[in-house]
Amino acid sequence: MTSTLTALLYLGLFLSRTVSTEKQNLSKPIIWAKPDFMIPKGKQALIFCQGTPEAVNYQLYFEGHLFLQQSPKQHGRRNIAMFHIPAMTPLTAGQYKCIYRSKKLWSNPSDPLDLVVTELYDTPTLSVHPGPEVTSGENVSFYCRLDTATNKFFLLKEGRSPHPQHRYGNTQVEFPIGPVTTAHRGTYRCFGSYNNHAWSFPSEPVKLQVTGEETLRFPPLCPLTPDLASWDHTAQNLLRIILAFLVLVALMCLLAEDWLWRKRAQEKANGASSQECRRRFRTQRRLNE
Repeated sequence: MTSTLTALLYLGLFLSRTVSTEKQNLSKPIIWAKPDFMIPKGKQALIFCQGTPEAVNYQLYFEGHLFLQQSPKQHGRRNIAMFHIPAMTPLTAGQYKCIYRSKKLWSNPSDPLDLVVTELYDTPTLSVHPGPEVTSGENVSFYCRLDTATNKFFLLKEGRSPHPQHRYGNTQVEFPIGPVTTAHRGTYRCFGSYNNHAWSFPSEPVKLQVTGEETLRFPPLCPLTPDLASWDHTAQNLLRIILAFLVLVALMCLLAEDWLWRKRAQEKANGASSQECRRRFRTQRRLNE
């Protein structure tokens, strides 16, 4: 019985520490920008940060330093803060992260958001070889040229996530792609840059056509604004329910074991009492004889 109580005590301590740790580890928020991660010079930008439904305060950090604070607004079941940048400049272009507070706890930082300001330099030219219409399996090269020397070039495909290809060079670089498939179809632009967050005007678009292969077409991906924070919160509540259920099962097992132990002890006591009565009866009978 003592060993069972000890084991249950350790189980309770473990579960309470697990629940306490789960409560203290707030899920990191989601961060995104509108209209895009690339903002023309002088245009406004909106940065959104989404935490759990219990979030009461948000902080936005720019290059590691506190930039803005904001109270959240409810959008359906989502708890979101919106930060407004009136005009993008090289001074507001860079890496952003956000955190939120729930009760007395602060979350971990979000994933980084890199905002780029464009239309700062001359316009580059983009060309593709052997041409804009190719057959599946061929190798293709995009050439981006900027007459005013720079040190870095970026190639973007419209509709793709903000992870552009980049190459270092002074006036021209090559972006080899291939063997191409129909997945490479699309419209491309290139930019020149002196750093990762300050880019030139975009080049004129170049549309790449790839023939000779049929593939399934899927609808375009929605912007990265899923309610992941709510999912994390639901998972935390589910874990707490499971832990509470395990504690309840352990208590029921303890009660059942205690009941069985008492029943066996009572049966043993009743058996001993019956034996004692029979012994006294036999002794008294011998004395009478």
